Amino acid sequence: MQPQDLELLVTRTMPFGKYKGRLIADLPGHYLNWFAREGFPSGELGRLLALMQELDHNGLSGLLTPLRDK
Repeated sequence: MQPQDLELLVTRTMPFGKYKGRLIADLPGHYLNWFAREGFPSGELGRLLALMQELDHNGLSGLLTPLRDK
């Protein structure tokens, strides 16, 4: 993980699927868990989804709050 990845979670949107256009930080846990089970996409998107799933699963989503206020 790079420090910039946390900022990307609150600025990048999901490019496809049911939650297209929603910030990655705002994706529901069940959707992130589905990717964890089925496989994350390759590249940056997959890395960000995996990071968000890890934060959500461990109850650390609140770490993103200060970044949202920027």
